[in-house]
Amino acid sequence: MPTGFEIIQALKQIAREKDVDEELIIETLVAGLVSAARKKYGQESNITVDVDQEAGNIAVYRVRKVVETVEDEVLEVSVAEAAEYQPGIGPGEELRVEIPLVDFGRNAIQAAKQVVIQRVREAERERIFGEFEDRVGEIVTGGVQQIDRGNIIVNIGRTEAILPQREQIPREQFRQGNSIKAYIIDVSKTSKGPPVILSRSNPDFLRKLFELEVPEIKEGIVEIKAVARDPGSRSKIAVHSNDGKVDAVGACVGMKGSRVQAVVRELGGERIDVVLWSDDPVEFVTRALSPAQVGLAEMDPDGSKVTVVVADDQLSLAIGRGGQNARLAARLTNLKIDLISDSQYAERLEFKERPGIPVAEIEGIGEKTRMRLAEAGYETAEQVAEAEPGDLTAISGIGEKMAAKITEAARAAMEAAAAGESPGEEPGAGEETGEAAETAGEPETSVEEGSVEEAAEYAGAPDGHLAEPAAEEDIDEDREQAV
Repeated sequence: MPTGFEIIQALKQIAREKDVDEELIIETLVAGLVSAARKKYGQESNITVDVDQEAGNIAVYRVRKVVETVEDEVLEVSVAEAAEYQPGIGPGEELRVEIPLVDFGRNAIQAAKQVVIQRVREAERERIFGEFEDRVGEIVTGGVQQIDRGNIIVNIGRTEAILPQREQIPREQFRQGNSIKAYIIDVSKTSKGPPVILSRSNPDFLRKLFELEVPEIKEGIVEIKAVARDPGSRSKIAVHSNDGKVDAVGACVGMKGSRVQAVVRELGGERIDVVLWSDDPVEFVTRALSPAQVGLAEMDPDGSKVTVVVADDQLSLAIGRGGQNARLAARLTNLKIDLISDSQYAERLEFKERPGIPVAEIEGIGEKTRMRLAEAGYETAEQVAEAEPGDLTAISGIGEKMAAKITEAARAAMEAAAAGESPGEEPGAGEETGEAAETAGEPETSVEEGSVEEAAEYAGAPDGHLAEPAAEEDIDEDREQAV
């Protein structure tokens, strides 16, 4: 069995390798030996440990009180038994008996070892947490140590970090020993896995790479205002210069694209669009949709959506493959983008200029109901269709069921008008009905928070569905009141 000196030297070496305080390791050893002794002599035993680091001595003692009559064999010892260890000892004194380490037994020594190992791990994790908790948001460089079920274990010096599969750039491959650069997103105190969590897909990783490549950003002359990424495919960043003499975009691109190309190489060929930020949302959206040329951009009154009009041959470029360009622009600007072509915009204007359908021409509601709607300020079917149910039920004589019926009738009248029919006219059968639905309008594109949707109707315009004739059992309000 190792001597006390050898044990102390081994613990000091562990402390140096793990960068843990030596005193903490010695305290842990003492706690482990006390635990091991109590496994042998009872959990209530009074055990003390003396450690002399300079001499390399470790002594473990069992302490019991000397009494005339023993009532507790764990904490007390008789005078006769105590005299065998220390002649002349009397009642009321304490007997300290040294326990040789070889007497502990295999299981007790193993338990002491586990206590020391566990405490060393906890101390190391606390050290790492203290070292890296203030480094969240920084880029670190390390070597690929191991790849475990898609997760990459990275050696970043005196500790390990993990790059989870979900934080990796799609289709990117690494082998053991490869150098890797990543962004620290979290430092965990849990006991499972490496405590430092890395990412290469986080938008802030792109931001930090530009800070490393562009001195003007680090100095605060150029500022990155927003970042939007589809990791491994394409990204957009919006930049602004705090010095009128410095071109923000040019500073990020570099001479012959040298700076931006360095970032592109690090990201495995990810395309990067650098656009100039603007505090004007309309202008910012226009720039964010580059390389497409925007003809017209208008902000909605509520300030949540920008309608963008591009030439017909620019629409596919503005949308991008799979809607990527429009989606990234929406993320970059944090605005909903209603993207349409010139021809779609012209048809939308034409629709807005169409005269509204008078309330008197809405089929399926009674004359008195029409009069009540008119008195409440509703002049067209469009106004009725857009009204909230609560606004309609606020009108005297109109309940919830009647309000739903009125709204449905108004929408049916609008659909019939959009399909080229007079309100109330039943659609023709066969091919005529299909042609009417097909001529309701071309699809347009709407982007909100990264989604690209194609709709069969223009904003506020009918969707081309044909009106359904009112059911015979839907008796109008006039008849109900007459009865």
